[in-house]
Amino acid sequence: MKKTQELRNLSRDEVAKKVEELEEELFNLRFQAKMGQLANALQLRMVRRNIARARTILAQKAKEAAVPK
Repeated sequence: MKKTQELRNLSRDEVAKKVEELEEELFNLRFQAKMGQLANALQLRMVRRNIARARTILAQKAKEAAVPK
């Protein structure tokens, strides 16, 4: 819950940058897993979920911006 609130407080550009960072982290974790160097396999799941969470918030922010006030 805390992560979600932190993401909601960021701007759209900041959330988009966070998604990019998380995707890069996921790539590195997958690489480590293939090489047998990943200590905690749950990190993959946590990062994937954080990416989904950030993308959802990004979509919500885009939808809010599209709605005229």
